[in-house]
Amino acid sequence: MRKLKLQMQISLDGFVATKSGEIIPSKWDNGVRLFSIDNFKNVDCILLGRKTAESLIPYWGEVAGNPKHGDYKLGKLITDIPKVVFSKKLKTSKWDNATIVKGDIGEEIKKLKKKKGKDIIIYGGYSFVSSLIQHKLIDEFYLLVNPTAVGNGQAIFKYLKDNLQLTLEKSKTFACGTVLLFYKPKK
Repeated sequence: MRKLKLQMQISLDGFVATKSGEIIPSKWDNGVRLFSIDNFKNVDCILLGRKTAESLIPYWGEVAGNPKHGDYKLGKLITDIPKVVFSKKLKTSKWDNATIVKGDIGEEIKKLKKKKGKDIIIYGGYSFVSSLIQHKLIDEFYLLVNPTAVGNGQAIFKYLKDNLQLTLEKSKTFACGTVLLFYKPKK
């Protein structure tokens, strides 16, 4: 069965976006970039919420169209891998290589996990990721903790009904000050 992997940036104080929805400030270095590229090695599907898809897909499409861009390789990966966008508002996809899914999040994720293929990675947004966490659908958490505190904002763990016990599998510090925390849910 395919694994569902979350890769997300988070602040030191546990937020993935500011209160107004701005992404947490980060300074990626080559180490974070290479980790992100490597994390796609066994992935053939990217999951996104509608709001994230509306900004992420066009942005990385532009990066992938510019071989001189520093994130070109990552942009090509994100652009070339098929995407599934969860949305109750969109009827059809306005992006190449993206499918819209409207059904029950838990049932749709279970169907995707049962399909043949490589793993699935989630790239946000916070309310979509919160739903996946609430339904205990994520198999691996790759949290990139940025050396930034924002005081308040949008958190992905705030809607938990029960404790979520995780086991630390790996941690890694990057030169830019970002720390990777890789967790799996305890069984």
